[in-house]
Amino acid sequence: MERDPDADAEAVRRVLAGDVEAFAVVVERWQGPLFRLALRYAGERGAAEDLAQEVFLRAYRSLASWRGDARFSTWLIALATNVCRSHARRFPRATEPLDEAALPASAPEPDEPALAPHLRRAVNALPPRYRDALHLFYFHALDVRAAAASLALSEGTLKARLARGRKLLLSALAAGTEGRGR
Repeated sequence: MERDPDADAEAVRRVLAGDVEAFAVVVERWQGPLFRLALRYAGERGAAEDLAQEVFLRAYRSLASWRGDARFSTWLIALATNVCRSHARRFPRATEPLDEAALPASAPEPDEPALAPHLRRAVNALPPRYRDALHLFYFHALDVRAAAASLALSEGTLKARLARGRKLLLSALAAGTEGRGR
């Protein structure tokens, strides 16, 4: 679903003008993407729902801080990423080594049928700096500028993390493929 940046900006303007019901437009438009982002960090549906709700609450309280010089989506994803990263630091997920993560899982995850389970597991096993960059750029389809802004990085740093993350991911997947062929 293509999101209209003008519709986001208009909904925010309406909320700031006192029409609190207009925030429902923002929630409806962004609940799916923010839930999926939170699920990638939390790894568990209930925690992801709580995180997404926390993001919307913080967004509502902080709407006046959106300056409008960047897209609302960039601001919202940056806020969501920060909330999710804070949660991940407080409640780290048990991760598996990259070489083990490359092996395929026995059953696909119902939330992401298009993404091979072994690829999802391998991406989630990457160090956070590379995992975050890959998630935003590939799975949330942010361009380099928006993904960099969401992570508070320069575009060059984001590009370097994407390149390094892809290299680590390819190595892990190759190691997993070689191990299965024996």
